[in-house]
Amino acid sequence: MALALALVFPGQGAQTIGMGRDLAAASTAARAVFDEVDDALGESLSALIWEGSADDLTLTSNAQPALMATSLAVVRALEAEGFDVAQAAFVAGHSLGEYSALAAAGALSVADAARLLRIRGQAMQAAVPVGQGAMAALLGLDFATASAIAEEAAQGQVCQAANDNDPAQVVVSGHAGAVARAVDLAKARGARRAVMLPVSAPFHCALMQPAAEAMAAALAEVQLSAPRVPLVANVRAEAVTDPEEIRALLVAQVTGAVRWRESVDWMAGQGVTAFWEVGAGKALSGMVRRIAKGAETRSISSPEDVAGAVAALPAVADPGPRGPLGLRGA
Repeated sequence: MALALALVFPGQGAQTIGMGRDLAAASTAARAVFDEVDDALGESLSALIWEGSADDLTLTSNAQPALMATSLAVVRALEAEGFDVAQAAFVAGHSLGEYSALAAAGALSVADAARLLRIRGQAMQAAVPVGQGAMAALLGLDFATASAIAEEAAQGQVCQAANDNDPAQVVVSGHAGAVARAVDLAKARGARRAVMLPVSAPFHCALMQPAAEAMAAALAEVQLSAPRVPLVANVRAEAVTDPEEIRALLVAQVTGAVRWRESVDWMAGQGVTAFWEVGAGKALSGMVRRIAKGAETRSISSPEDVAGAVAALPAVADPGPRGPLGLRGA
């Protein structure tokens, strides 16, 4: 039976030194993406990705455009082998992965995505002085319970559920003291595990408002087109296609929660049965399997992965004509 496909794009934390190097060596189309990103940023980000230090790559302002470049290199390699992004029913990305998804769907140029993500990374890092903010993963608790714990832990500070990743993984973000209190509360409420995360800033919470303002200004200067494939937006957890709505949602995303569990659940409800994780890492595939039981997943990052995905294409269903929202049958 043919599978309805969604392309999903990873966020920060998936980066590794060397990602995309083998693919760039094997595919001129993939290599061209890294060259385009280097030109857009006026520096050799590809050299950092392939030969630099993990500490430098992990810096938010580097990791964000680097992960986008790696994802788009995979997309271009797939396209060079005959894949058309329009064969997917939806695209979606986890946090910064939303920019990768939009570039893949033709709504945003690769160069603009790279420049925007450099600005986004710098603005998110600058929004909160180092040491004042934190994030923590609460495992084994559902979103409602984790949200209630975050609210109780705030005590006049900021503490919010930032990433609703899967049915038993929620990340909270905010002031360091409040997040530490949330970890203690989660352990007392039966969390399987509750740990502080090694991040440089408290992403996706109200403390990121200065970064949201910076992104509003940056996005206002960029050409954004309707995506060829509907985007399932992080903060909406459903499909959007209007460029101005997408622009506003990209700003809201900086302070808003990443509703990944709901997004995957929504796509599954629309008939998606296969999720291809495009770029570095395999974290999203694991989340998808815990959300959409029985869905097929595929992580694509190497030349061998690209070849396997292309061989699987006959089993992927054509999404068919799209209605006003890009939905099949709408």
